[in-house]
Amino acid sequence: MLRARVALNPAAVVAPVNRRTFGSFVEHMGRCVYTGIYEPGHPSADEDGFRADVLALARELGVTMVRYPGGNFVSGYRWEDGIGPAEKRPRRRDLAWRSIETNQVGIDEFAKWAEKAGVEIMYAVNLGTRGVQEALDVHEYLNHPEGTELSERRRANGAEKPYGIKIWCLGNELDGPWQTGHKTAGEYGLLAAATARALKSAEPDLELVACGSSSSSMPTFGSWESTVLEHAYEAVDYVSCHAYYEEYDGDLGSFLACATDMDHFVSSIVATADAVGARLKSKKKINISFDEWNVWYLSRFQDAPPPSEWEVAPRVIEDRYNVADAVVVGNLLISLLRHSDRVTAACQAQLVNVIAPIMTEPGGPAWRQTVFHPFARTAALAKGDVLETRVDCPTYETARYGEAALIDAVATHDPATGGVTLFVVNRDQENPVELTVDLSAFGADLSVAESVTLTDDDVRATNTKDDPERVTLRPTTQIPTGAITTGDGSVTIALPRVSWTALRLTPA
Repeated sequence: MLRARVALNPAAVVAPVNRRTFGSFVEHMGRCVYTGIYEPGHPSADEDGFRADVLALARELGVTMVRYPGGNFVSGYRWEDGIGPAEKRPRRRDLAWRSIETNQVGIDEFAKWAEKAGVEIMYAVNLGTRGVQEALDVHEYLNHPEGTELSERRRANGAEKPYGIKIWCLGNELDGPWQTGHKTAGEYGLLAAATARALKSAEPDLELVACGSSSSSMPTFGSWESTVLEHAYEAVDYVSCHAYYEEYDGDLGSFLACATDMDHFVSSIVATADAVGARLKSKKKINISFDEWNVWYLSRFQDAPPPSEWEVAPRVIEDRYNVADAVVVGNLLISLLRHSDRVTAACQAQLVNVIAPIMTEPGGPAWRQTVFHPFARTAALAKGDVLETRVDCPTYETARYGEAALIDAVATHDPATGGVTLFVVNRDQENPVELTVDLSAFGADLSVAESVTLTDDDVRATNTKDDPERVTLRPTTQIPTGAITTGDGSVTIALPRVSWTALRLTPA
């Protein structure tokens, strides 16, 4: 059996675990909103038309923040279409996804859903077809207490108190030629800076996210961030990153290692932002909002013909995730946690139906996709501080990313309870790996409180509405709950091939 080793030290702190790392994304796209979170005729629908089964799964998933209402959708969105009496709201074309938007769910409805789900709203403003004034208008509606035209309109619409939204995205993917209102870096940087200054004049402690590159493969990657931040550095708090990964041409080895690309993406943007800060002689640090990330078989979507009809809530990019996809999602969460010193907000895209951990059928069931499980368990167990986690293990060659480690991991330590959690993936397609975890630096025996693994003999296995528990978390083999670290302060765990594992230890 292959062997690996990791030594953990409570003094080697990267940063506190930020709860915003466990964000999600609800865009008016496909069936994410309509027959996703909202379906008034569903048997589980509450008094506001929200599916109670989806709400329960969102809470179980552990989502802390949701980006809304887009995404590409926001670049052509008129927010005022979605307020006031539902029967008077206009139906509009959505050019981003070639569909009809009914506007039956707008910001007031979504804020009700967010309160029920217990999540913070990250609100995105339209800087594609709109600008500074429209951003100020929606801010006045959402956050101004009372006494102005738009705050009073909100109160008349049933929300007496302001929503108090603190984190705002200044547009979406405006580096992309596909984006309605696509701009050059200079054009967008000037607009983002002007919008940011105006919003902070209205509410100085807002946290503002400037658009970064839509992916690290964009031809303007790096130069886009540099130019945008030259204009907006002092006015914004974050720059965004977006990244999607898929398996190409059966190259599972490269796919399993794609978190190495996320690591490189983050390091590159941090270096770029810090270089701009140095040139500007600023003491401020720009953090990263990785507000779109996931496994997405984008090539399938790009190869499909565009819809021939303008439909309401068409079925688009409803990827069905398998075991390998779930292992990769768990690994991407490891990468995000590893960079918690600078990645202080993140959103898995999306929440329901559209490349999502939760699937539904209209009038029917809701169920957990395979990728639901590593997200939910990481959100539940990652507490306290993220620790530097370096694994001594064999490596392998990949076609896309070069040499990659067979084992990748990150650990958290909660000083308040003494608990330690290790999240680890085995990328080996053939062999289990025996991992020894050295905990001697903690100065006391630790007991295994929980050890769960996601794996399967068939790495292509999926969950369906008829077999929703085909792939789920199961107790890790060869490590009984209650086992105590050995005399040398270590514990050994067998990691199955192509697997994700969470190991939680508490003081014995």
